[in-house]
Amino acid sequence: MTTKKKRKAEKAPPMDKLLIPAIGVALAMMGYKFYQGIMVGDGNMSRVDVMDGVALREVFFGELSGTKNYAVLCSKEEDSYLSSVFTEASVGGTTAEFRLLDCDYKLPDSGKTIAERFKLNLKKRPTIFISGASVGEPKQIPEKHLKTGGMLIKALKSKLEKRAVKIETTQDLRTKCLNQDYCALLMKGSSKPVDSSLKKSITKLVVEQPKMVFASIDTSNLYLKNLEEFLPEFQKGQHRFVVFSKIMSKTKDSRLLTSIASLPENKSLSYGPLSNLCADVLSGAQAMKRLTTLPMIKTRTKKVEAEDWAKRERKKEQEERANENANAPTASPIFADNDGSKEGRRAERERRRADHRAKTGLKPKTPEEIAEMERQRRIRMQEAEAAWNVEDGEFSEEGKPIDIDDYDDISEDGEDHERDGDEEDSSDDDGDVMDLD
Repeated sequence: MTTKKKRKAEKAPPMDKLLIPAIGVALAMMGYKFYQGIMVGDGNMSRVDVMDGVALREVFFGELSGTKNYAVLCSKEEDSYLSSVFTEASVGGTTAEFRLLDCDYKLPDSGKTIAERFKLNLKKRPTIFISGASVGEPKQIPEKHLKTGGMLIKALKSKLEKRAVKIETTQDLRTKCLNQDYCALLMKGSSKPVDSSLKKSITKLVVEQPKMVFASIDTSNLYLKNLEEFLPEFQKGQHRFVVFSKIMSKTKDSRLLTSIASLPENKSLSYGPLSNLCADVLSGAQAMKRLTTLPMIKTRTKKVEAEDWAKRERKKEQEERANENANAPTASPIFADNDGSKEGRRAERERRRADHRAKTGLKPKTPEEIAEMERQRRIRMQEAEAAWNVEDGEFSEEGKPIDIDDYDDISEDGEDHERDGDEEDSSDDDGDVMDLD
């Protein structure tokens, strides 16, 4: 019978072996806190002086710079601890500038604290709000974005950094693009994401052109009615680019009309041509085409594509006819003077008279001939007037009124005549009646 060996009890490791790792962890934490302290002291998270009214208005509304945005942490000067979420986000590479502010400070104008003035909930810790030129009044960041520094960075980028908007419906097209003063629309030729170079170009233009809204639409599945017939024809996988602009109408109502300018087919969708087109539209140097009807979004089908092809053919025929009419010689150079004005119409009448006289050999009448024609015309008018006037002795004598039944029996000389013929006709009619008994 074999006997099992007893397992010896394990001893705890000596303290000197645990002390070294613990010291390493403590030093790492101290280094991280020291790095955060350097970033705070280096001006990346400077504290706003509440006594400086100009600095406060700059942080709240971005009035001084006109372009800067801020992420502000409500923190008092005596606070020894700063939110780790806020400090981590401050080195995350966002466009916002990070500041510290005492939100319990009472504003002298209203007597309210900063938190009360802008409706900040100090019970939600950490209390962080965004403000600046593109924000309007300060807005508090929800708690769901304050769990980590990365989540705060993502929230700040989505709220502060401009990007191209996505369009899927006609309502999106009108509210996000057509109702804006300037809008650049990327019409994607496929549902796949665009290549990295084009994406970088659009992202760069969004930052460089703050007055222009950038949007994108998938035209492989959607069709822009009243627009695509003016653009290069759709081809699978090829993107198109068009810029919308509001122009003033020349009529009395002075309405704003939507116009377009598209990138030519012979130019690539790279940063240079796109930037030049946007800059020319903003400066007014680009020739724009006015749209008579606002575009609408429909599902791309074979029927819709056939209608688009028919529109393109009609437009091509109209252009050909216009070119033929423009190249055709005019009948007379004077005809070009008829621009619709009073002088132009007079010149046209003189031209027609001259052509008629040249064909018929007529000579212009002298003033004496014209006066004789007028005299003869007046004589004819007097004779016609005398023929229609009734003299006093031409009325018939008044007598007994004539009954309507006897009207046919009276001749023009006033004598009565018997209607024998009528009586014979009546007797004949009686004899012609068939006896049905």
